[in-house]
Amino acid sequence: MLAALGPRARTPALWHVPGRVELLGKHTDYAGGRSLLAALDRGFVIGMSPRDDGQVTVRDAASGARAAFALDPDLVPLAGRWAGYPMTVARRIARNFPGARRGADLAIASDLPSAAGMSSSSALVVATFLALAEANELAATADWQRHLAAPEALAGYLGSVENGQGFGPFAGDLGVGTEGGSQDHTAILCCRAGLLSRYAFRPVAFEGALPWPDTLRLVIAASGVKARKTGAELPAYNRASRATRRILELWRAESGSSAESLGEAAVDPDVRQEIARMLSGATDPKYPNGYLLRRFTQFAEESFEIIPAASEAFTRGDLGEFGNHVDRSQRGAEVGLENQVPETIALARIARGLGAEAASAFGAGFGGSVWAVVNTADAERFGPEWLAAYAAEFPAAARKAEVIVTKPSDGARRLS
Repeated sequence: MLAALGPRARTPALWHVPGRVELLGKHTDYAGGRSLLAALDRGFVIGMSPRDDGQVTVRDAASGARAAFALDPDLVPLAGRWAGYPMTVARRIARNFPGARRGADLAIASDLPSAAGMSSSSALVVATFLALAEANELAATADWQRHLAAPEALAGYLGSVENGQGFGPFAGDLGVGTEGGSQDHTAILCCRAGLLSRYAFRPVAFEGALPWPDTLRLVIAASGVKARKTGAELPAYNRASRATRRILELWRAESGSSAESLGEAAVDPDVRQEIARMLSGATDPKYPNGYLLRRFTQFAEESFEIIPAASEAFTRGDLGEFGNHVDRSQRGAEVGLENQVPETIALARIARGLGAEAASAFGAGFGGSVWAVVNTADAERFGPEWLAAYAAEFPAAARKAEVIVTKPSDGARRLS
């Protein structure tokens, strides 16, 4: 790994930056909802060696792929390419921290399946930022100390780096094209081993942790269908985000509300009924008939009903009730978000049929992965049985599928 930094590397630093699993909280964060999250034991390792100039190089230690660019406020990231993510980070750092002009040689290695819904792209954003921030001693600046010192604040900021929005005094800029939130970055930076972490968003706020019993394991099946958020898939991904903003616009116009997020507007149950009533008659040529109401119903149920009830059931060890709430969340993704493909729907169904305590798709959707909670004693046999049953229905996708057995792990950490 360190050899990929090149022969001139000096005082290298290393970080482990994990992927994440979103147990609940499907497309809720950017609208001010909540999520139930865990970090994975898989992710990126990034090595950094500071340079004496403003150049940044990034090398993939496995493939040898390399990108080189300047830490420059006028840098133009490569759209639709893996290098676009670290380039976007470098440009935003140069714009938000005018004194940051020191480059670095970076080397990355990952054992995350790509485009599988486990936040490999956000992990790369976080990893790049941590490395360039240390090279430029950003944590010592007054702006960092005032606005980014708390991990939750840094997660919110990195979400804005990815989606292009502003954050506090830090002006927005080019993002990577996705109009998401900060759920991924929060899980990657803030989650801890042995715990499920519950967060609310806009702003990021910790709501509590649920101890993970050693009698359970997370078994994750990557479906073999890439969960891409670029190219032709980008408009479908962003539609879910834009719909929540449109709903908020309609509600503000009708009610005079000054709420800054849909979650803030809909916190009262009576208001949720009023928004649903308003949407039952709403039409918008940008969305199919009834979509805005279905999208709002999914968001409101997930954030205000399913996650609180599922959290309580999991805490008291009632896995039957927990699984029922998760089933409801999965149905919401299929009907409200309309972001599921036949393969992920089948994986969730098959997992439940094989005896999983709970199972659901997660991540951006339109492919990706499904998690299942199973007893530790059954975890190793469960994965192969799951994939075998999946292959009987989707043989082509199953050839690209894989299974991970894991449990909640630590967020990003410096290794040296």
